[in-house]
Amino acid sequence: MTVGRRRYVAAYDIADPKRLRRVHTKMRSYGYPLQYSLFVCDLEGAELAQLRWDLTELINNREDRVVLIDLGNAPSSARFEFLGVRSDLPTGGAMIV
Repeated sequence: MTVGRRRYVAAYDIADPKRLRRVHTKMRSYGYPLQYSLFVCDLEGAELAQLRWDLTELINNREDRVVLIDLGNAPSSARFEFLGVRSDLPTGGAMIV
């Protein structure tokens, strides 16, 4: 059974500037940045597993935190409300570079 792409919001708080840059660079290969530490990612199961693996390799589990929030089937732009300058969300399709 194939689930297909799901939309996730990924946010992170990284204590070390060097690790922060590495995590940000890695996240740009998986999704669209809404803000520096906040990304929207449209992922299939294997892509999500790889993202988890990649982040686990980059972060320090005692100092850093990453949260992945499943918003459901992609695209799910209706779940976002913007105040001030609006960000254009991806309309679907692969984001991995």
